[in-house]
Amino acid sequence: MSNVATNFTQRTINYDQLLGDFKVLLKKNNLKFTIQREVILETLYNSDEHLAPESLHHLLQDKFPELKIGIATVYRTLSLLEDSDMVTSLSFGAQGKKYELGAKNHHDHLICTSCGTITEFVDEEIEERQHNIADELGFTMQDHSMQIYGICKNCK
Repeated sequence: MSNVATNFTQRTINYDQLLGDFKVLLKKNNLKFTIQREVILETLYNSDEHLAPESLHHLLQDKFPELKIGIATVYRTLSLLEDSDMVTSLSFGAQGKKYELGAKNHHDHLICTSCGTITEFVDEEIEERQHNIADELGFTMQDHSMQIYGICKNCK
């Protein structure tokens, strides 16, 4: 039996708490709380995908056509959220970044270099080994991320 959990999306924070933190962040940065910014946050919260800014923008346009959310608002909001560690990103070089909510429990990523599919997983043995290595080397680990690049089973 495998100890690897995949597609791990359990949230560590509820939406109301996240929204409250977001409002504090906006105020601290002298920015207004707008419905456009809120739906960006809410969409990230409810998504199990890693979204590129353009994909997020298209999703928002489809879901909330009456709001007229500009791509610049999406980029600025993602940047603010990433700077505050409320979202995290995975870089795809010239293809840009994909974002996910930072309020998920820790997980790692398998990234297909052919189709771009991202699979989240948790492996307790790997987690324990990383902590042991840090301890053996006298290193105090504060955070980490693992991204494994390769070809997924669908692209083989």
